[in-house]
Amino acid sequence: MSESPVRSTLYLDPALHQALRMKAAIQHRTMSEIVNDALRAALREDEDDHVAFAERASEQPITYEALMAELNANF
Repeated sequence: MSESPVRSTLYLDPALHQALRMKAAIQHRTMSEIVNDALRAALREDEDDHVAFAERASEQPITYEALMAELNANF
């Protein structure tokens, strides 16, 4: 890590906590490493969605009826 980690308190469901502990033990990783990786992946997915929306921002909107007509014409 390039920066010092920040300590945070999270409240996990007991079953989720147990599963995380087991996964960490099996993979010889810390629970923090696993949680950080999962959060990065979730945030990256959100970022990808924002990029896709931004790329399509200039498109003209289409009504549901027009979309259905176009789909029916092509299939």
